[in-house]
Amino acid sequence: MGPKTTKVYETLRERLIAGEYAPGDKLPSERSLVEELGIGRTALRQVLARLVAEGALEVRGRSSYRVPGAVSVQAPKGLEPWRIHGERDLYDNRWVKLQLWDVEPPGVERFEHHVVKLHHVAVTAVLDDQDRVLMMWRYRFVPQKFGWELPGGIVDDGEDPAATALREVVEETGWRPKSVEHVVTYQPMVGMVDSPHEIFVGHGAEKVGSPTDLEEAGHVEWVPLADIPGLMARGELMGSGTLVALLHILASRGKQGLTVAR
Repeated sequence: MGPKTTKVYETLRERLIAGEYAPGDKLPSERSLVEELGIGRTALRQVLARLVAEGALEVRGRSSYRVPGAVSVQAPKGLEPWRIHGERDLYDNRWVKLQLWDVEPPGVERFEHHVVKLHHVAVTAVLDDQDRVLMMWRYRFVPQKFGWELPGGIVDDGEDPAATALREVVEETGWRPKSVEHVVTYQPMVGMVDSPHEIFVGHGAEKVGSPTDLEEAGHVEWVPLADIPGLMARGELMGSGTLVALLHILASRGKQGLTVAR
């Protein structure tokens, strides 16, 4: 961020800390903030994306930002984490690492536990102005079935996950989003597998060519959001990243009047 963009970030951050916007409040529109703060829309979106990534804001629908709602539950205090006495590799290649960890839960005798380390991944749900999401119909040989999934892939060493999200959409679909916004980071199998998944939502995509990653590409289609619950019921949505991203969008749109099929 440049000096002016950083100043706008600090201004909005201070307002949020000071409580000028209550939990659940909607932030002023991008147009209003651009005029008030004297900043370009692209730079403003960088600021807002950073605040979303920090958890200070959340995205509701397209370019609608709100202060996260108040949370009543509190994290318990006084609990101890597991102790990790050591770890050793059992198998390691460019795709997967299998380790054995020597762990000790509080009050329990220490034991060895298998841990699988996979790559850091970014997945993106790209939306258009017709309430459709950009998806691919692909065959996955491990479950041996076809299904719909969102574009995504491995975050290269030193790469910004947002850059990965944008790159993978272009490579796998031939469409380029005008912007991507971070939604959540999660672990898909937290008990044994270490593989951080970054979920993004993109808007305003334009066709820039054909898919270039032929191994990862599939049949590309704009799927109506109203179809997602039915596809989920039929078991045609593939992968946890696809499910997490689409459930987030449906939850956000549900509060704005999107009809969800049962």
